[in-house]
Amino acid sequence: MSGTWRRRVAQAGALGLVLLLAACAAGSEGGGQVSSETLAAIRSRQRLNCGIDGQTPGFSSPDSQGRYRGFEVDLCKGVAAAVLGDAEKLTYHPVTLDSRFAAVASGEIDLLARTTTFTLSRDAPGGNALSFAPVDFHDGVDVMVPVASGITDLAGLGQRTVCLLSGATTEQVLGDALRRVGVSYKPLRFGQIQQAFAAYQAGRCQAVSIDSSILAAQRTGFAEPAAHRLLGRALSKEPQAPATLQSDPAWADAVRWIVYALFEAEEQGITQANVAAKLAEAKANPKLADRRRFLGVEGNLGSQLGLSDDFVVKLISAVGNYGEIYSRNLGEGSSLDLPRGANRLARDGGLMIAPPFR
Repeated sequence: MSGTWRRRVAQAGALGLVLLLAACAAGSEGGGQVSSETLAAIRSRQRLNCGIDGQTPGFSSPDSQGRYRGFEVDLCKGVAAAVLGDAEKLTYHPVTLDSRFAAVASGEIDLLARTTTFTLSRDAPGGNALSFAPVDFHDGVDVMVPVASGITDLAGLGQRTVCLLSGATTEQVLGDALRRVGVSYKPLRFGQIQQAFAAYQAGRCQAVSIDSSILAAQRTGFAEPAAHRLLGRALSKEPQAPATLQSDPAWADAVRWIVYALFEAEEQGITQANVAAKLAEAKANPKLADRRRFLGVEGNLGSQLGLSDDFVVKLISAVGNYGEIYSRNLGEGSSLDLPRGANRLARDGGLMIAPPFR
C-alpha cells in the first residue's frame, strides 16, 4: 500500500471515529443513542403541543367546565405522560382539516392527534411527508340525511346538494361512489365541522358526508337526533392514525410504540386500575419475562426509544389501555355507543395488534 493510500485510510478512520463520537454525544436523556429534535424540544419546554379537532364529541370537545375530553385528548395525555411523566403537561391546539398538516410542518404541534386518514399521498415524501403511527381507529365515509327526505341510497343524492369539509378525503370518496351509480351531486364546502353541520340543519344542503363516527357524534347534539339517519354504507376504508413530522424518525418511533403499548396493555389485561399491582407482581416474579420487559422492570426497551424504561407504566396509569380509552369516549361507556367492530383486538376478530415488545 502506498504512503498516499495509508494517509487516506488513516484520515477515513479518524473521520469515522469523530462521527461516532458525535452520534454518541447526541443521545437524549434516558435514550441511549437516540437523537430527536422534537423530543429535546418537548423536554426543554416541559410541554407537548398536541393538535386536536376540538369540536367533535367523543373525539375532542370541551366539557361543561371547558376542559377538552375525548379519544384524541386521551392520546395526547398518554403521550405526555409517557414522555414527560405528567399527562397534564400539554397544550391543545385545535386545528382544521386545512391547517393540520401545515401545523405539523411548521413545528406548531409536535403530534397530530386529530382524526386523520392514513393515505399514500399524506405519508409519501412527495406529499405531506408525515410519519403515521399505528392506526388507532378504523372508520369509513358515510352519508347522513333527514329521515323526511325519503333518501335511502346513494342514487337518491342525484343533483342534491351535499355539505362537505374542505381538506378531507370525503369529496373524492363520495364523487367516486356516485360515479359508480351514475349520478352527480352539488358539493357545498366548509372549512370547519360546525359550519358544515349548521348548514345541513338549516336546510342549505340535503345531506352531509364525512366519516360515520363523526356523523354519529355530531348527531348527538341535534335537537331531534332520531330525525336524521345514516345511509349505513361504508363508502371507503378510513384508517385513522396520529401523525408526526417525517423528518424526525426517532420521535415517530416513540409515538408509534406508545400507541402499540395501548394495544398490548389491553391484550395483557393491564388496566389503569391494576397497573400498579401488575407492576409489583412483575417485580416479584422473574418468570414473568414478557411483562417485566413490557413494564420496564428488565431490559431497556424505553431507552431505545429515547423514553424512560417504565414509559408504559406512566402511560397506562394516566389513561388506561386502548379498550378503556375506546369504551369511555366512543363505546358502550359513552353517548356515541359505537360498536368496536374492526377496532377490537386481533384476538377478538378485530384489526388491533401490537408487534412483540422485545
